[in-house]
This record gives sequence, structure tokens and C-alpha cells, in this order.
Amino acid sequence: MEMIIFLGSFIASLFGLLLLYNMIRRKIMEIRNIASNVVLIKDHKSYGKTDVIIVGAGVAGSALACTFGKDGRRVHVIERDLTEPHRMVGELLQPGGYLKLVDLGLEDCLEDIDAQRVVGYTLYKKNGEHIMLSYPLEKFQAADMSGRCFHNGRFVQKMREKAATLPNVRLEQGTVTSLIEEKGTVKGVNYKTKDGRELSAYAPLTIVCDGCFSNLRRSLCNLKMDIPSTYVGLILKDCQLPYANHGVLVMSDPSPVTFYPVSSTEVRCLVLIAGQNVPSIANGEMVNYLTNVVAPQVPSELRDALITAISEENNIRTMQFRSMPATCSTIPGSLLIGDAFNMRHPLSAGGMTVALSDIVVLRHLLKPLTDFNDANAVSKYLQRFYTLRKVACGMIFPIIKAEGIKHMFFPAIFPA
Repeated sequence: MEMIIFLGSFIASLFGLLLLYNMIRRKIMEIRNIASNVVLIKDHKSYGKTDVIIVGAGVAGSALACTFGKDGRRVHVIERDLTEPHRMVGELLQPGGYLKLVDLGLEDCLEDIDAQRVVGYTLYKKNGEHIMLSYPLEKFQAADMSGRCFHNGRFVQKMREKAATLPNVRLEQGTVTSLIEEKGTVKGVNYKTKDGRELSAYAPLTIVCDGCFSNLRRSLCNLKMDIPSTYVGLILKDCQLPYANHGVLVMSDPSPVTFYPVSSTEVRCLVLIAGQNVPSIANGEMVNYLTNVVAPQVPSELRDALITAISEENNIRTMQFRSMPATCSTIPGSLLIGDAFNMRHPLSAGGMTVALSDIVVLRHLLKPLTDFNDANAVSKYLQRFYTLRKVACGMIFPIIKAEGIKHMFFPAIFPA
């Protein structure tokens, strides 16, 4: 019964990812019809002012910078560290997310990073039986239509490089310490530069997308956060997945394990552990747990590579999953987006798809506005953003309710 529920949820979720594309397009057409008589953005001859400050240059921030920059906005991006990040999240872009990337004209950022095509998953039950689950891609004629897996840092750097080529986009390394508020409206940010100088930057719109560890989120909304699970990550080298272009999901006991390629020679393994009581890496408990509990339950084709990866020094990393339902920013002049706004469980691999979908909606909503200085007008458009995004984001991989893993994903479907 648990497996039937799981399979039903999984298949419905895959189908929902593809429905997302058409539904968002219909909503965007509605927006275009409303704004058809509005003058488009004029070229700015003066760059003494900034239209948008973007805090954070991860997937969401970099994509936003490229998008707004190409639309003629004057953008100032402030990122804590502009060197290539090394993360074990944001590595699997679902097919729906790839469509959003194409919509934004950023699909070339997947080139030359050894990204791998993924067309589905192989699901392994506890008894060793398995079933192939492929994305329903038949109606898409494009030969390259699929999900993509990659090293997150390589993808992010490609988007940062693309943003940096735009003359009206400025990327700066610095740490934002606080928001600047005047009469209840966000006017900009205070930040510390790489060389230690304390500066302020001003713009009529500040978009915060500095990730799940954002120190600005609590300034913009009521912070509600839960930590229902932790995930453990390893890299397996020079091993082949059981089926080409298919990730692996193992319904092991007591928690699921997933595998997907991040390059032509590397496979990511993610082990989900319920709660915050995680075996210690320092005293060897984690190695013992992975070797004696997890490894025996994975497919034989991956077992030796997993055991080798477990024994490699500094190859085991952990990260807590922070469940953060989407909460609207109530302060004019500001917006939250990405993991700072709404974090999805890593097993869903829906985070980047949600962020890119949000950016598509936001771009078309704000395009009619030639000037962001009218805070009330911008706020009205942003309120529509919160409504329109729910159509797409509410169906990104509804989470499984099967007994035995539901406690790691509570609530079962994160509020969009």
C-alpha cells in the first residue's frame, strides 16, 4: 500500500512538472494583454542610479541579474563570495526547470560544465525489485528536452559570468549586514566589502535571494522554520548508474537514498536521515552507519563505489534541511526569492525549478513598469506575483505520504 501511494505521488509529480510550463505561459499571456498598451523600458543613459539590488548570486540571484540586465534594468548584485561554490544541493534541474531556463535565455549556461541529461528515475523497493519511472516527455519535440544534473558551482559561475558581460549589471563581493528602511519602505542595504569597508547601496527595489541561511529573512517576514531531516552527501567516482540517464531512488530502511550523475565521471549520493540526531562524522559513527546500514541496501552496481566513497577522507558532508513555507514580504521595496523565500526538500529536486519559475513570472509582471521608484505601484505588482507563482510552485513534486518517510517531509506538500 505504501508503495502504491508513493508511485502515485511520484508519477503525478512528474506530470505536474510539465503541466507547469503550459500553465505559466497562459498566465503570462494574461499579464501581457493587460500591459499591452504600456510603454516598454527605455534605455538608461545614466548609470548613476540603480534600479534593483540583488542580495546573493547563487542560482536565483545570478539568473535574476541576467534577466533584469537584459531587460534594461540597472542591477547591483552583492554576493558574499564570488569564487566557485562547492555545494551538494542545487545539482538536479527537473525538465520543467530546464524549460524555465530556456524561457529566460540561459540554457547556454549548461554548456561546457559536463552537465548530464536525466530522463527519469529507477525506483528500488526494499525487497530489491525495481521499476523504471521516466518523465513524460513525449509531446516535446526537442531532442535535448530532459532534466539536467551538474555541479552546482559550475552552473552558478556560468550564470555569474554571463551577468557580468551585461554593461548595466554590477557584481560586487561583499556581505550585506542589514536593510535600510525609511518610513516603512526598504531603500537599500548596508554591506561590508571584501576589503572591510562599510558601505551603503540604494535602489527602489531590493531582492533578497541569499539562500536558506539568509540573515535578512527575519527582517522581511515572520520566520517559521522547522528542521525535519538532515541529508548526508558523498561523491562516487568512476561508477555507472544501473540505467543510462536515470537517477536512482532506493526505498531503504530507515530512510531513502538517491543517486544521480553530476558529471561524466561522478555520481552524487544523498542519504536522508530523519530528525536532527545524526551519527557523528568525527567519531566514526557516520562511517559505521553508512557502511553497515545504508550500503547493503543499495543496488549491487553501486555498492562497491559507495563503500569506497565512504572510506575517502573528507568525502562525507551533512546539511540540515530547513522547511520554510513561503511567506510574503510585507515591507514595500523588497522581495524574497529562492531558498531564502521557500526551501524545498532535496529529494524533490524542485528548488531550482521553483526559483526559475518565479523569475519568469516576476520578469513579465514587472516589465510594464518603466520606473521602480513608485513603491506603491511596485508593491501592487508584487502582490500579484505571490498569487501567480502558486499556480506553478504548488505542483512542484508533491511530497510522498508513505508511512516510514512522511515524518521527514512534514508538511507533506510545502506551502507555495
